Amino acid sequence: MNLADLHPPTAPARIALYAPEFAADPHAAYQRMRETHGPLVPVELSPGIPATLVIGYAQALKILNDPHQFPADPRVWEQQVPRTCPVRPMMEWRPNALRSGGVEHHRYRSANTAAIDAVDQHQLRALVEDIADSALAGFRTVGQADLVSQYALPIAFRVLSGLLGCPDEIGTRIAAGMAAIFDTTDADQGNRVLAQAVADLVTLRRHQPSDDITTRLLHHPARLTDEEMAHQLVTLYGAGIEPLTNLIVNACRKLLTDDDFSTSLHAARSTVRDALDTVLYTDPPLANYCVTYPRFPASVDGTLLPAHQPVVISMAACNTDPELTRGLGPSGLAGNRAHLAWSAGPHTCPAKSHAYLIAETAISHLLDALPQMNLAVPADQLRWRPGPFHRALESLPVIFPTRREGAL
Repeated sequence: MNLADLHPPTAPARIALYAPEFAADPHAAYQRMRETHGPLVPVELSPGIPATLVIGYAQALKILNDPHQFPADPRVWEQQVPRTCPVRPMMEWRPNALRSGGVEHHRYRSANTAAIDAVDQHQLRALVEDIADSALAGFRTVGQADLVSQYALPIAFRVLSGLLGCPDEIGTRIAAGMAAIFDTTDADQGNRVLAQAVADLVTLRRHQPSDDITTRLLHHPARLTDEEMAHQLVTLYGAGIEPLTNLIVNACRKLLTDDDFSTSLHAARSTVRDALDTVLYTDPPLANYCVTYPRFPASVDGTLLPAHQPVVISMAACNTDPELTRGLGPSGLAGNRAHLAWSAGPHTCPAKSHAYLIAETAISHLLDALPQMNLAVPADQLRWRPGPFHRALESLPVIFPTRREGAL
């Protein structure tokens, strides 16, 4: 049965979040949604997969802080969804904190939080700087680079692999599987590749423990099984590689295309952290996610949400809700962290301080190394990757002067 059949034929036409047109200009789409539908919008995540997109900040907070009525467990929903559905791997049930509630949520989250909190921030900064130096060495004498494939992605991939104690061979497979899932292109195959790779990492660290997040998870009093371990790692990689890459890239794009902001940064009137906060409002790396599935038909501001059907929070739209941003102005977003980019409630991201540190260090290192860097193409030629969940550029080409051989 097509899930769209669960909704009456008189229901409003659903907006396709997977369409290239949506990816090209989501902010215009959110504005049209607000004018036509209000804070709760009928959408499709992929053909035949309906959902409700929440674009109102107050409504999002209500839902995110009510896990009893809006649990994150999708098991009833996914019984009606074929395994080949391209968005299913991003939404299906896994034995982890993201998709659990109650006692199990506490068990998984406590293990993850303990393993993440044990990361030494000074060592993490040094790791990012070393990896950034290595990435820069690959292109700084060339005069041009793609900051997605040659800088942000290698940093996110190698830093996360270092924190998790993951060898390059396994990490490469994990990155490939995760990219296929986020792009919803051959996502089922990507899911299989990812599952095997994280299982191999669990086996490795169970037999060869080290000072890393994977080993700490294995030794936590929660006594996670190998299957549970694999799904914790899927979540950590899912939250680490793609969103962190996009955060670095989207902030670099902001600095390269907003002359006022760039000037303010170089004049020390603003900081890289301010750029990150602004991007987390306007172009968060995970634009639409935090999926919940109402236990029963639930009324929110007069709109009835069907039971066991996805309710997706649009962090990007909620963050720019006029009710939240009225009177702030563009500069009011810098340093303001009322945004939902890290989610809210019991499923708030437990690693946001680490993400801030990694992104800020990577961007600062890049700006110090290449202070005269410029965008290599007109800003309107940059292309966004289609997909209902992420806000991700295909590439971010830059040019910069090179230092002459032997020059001081």
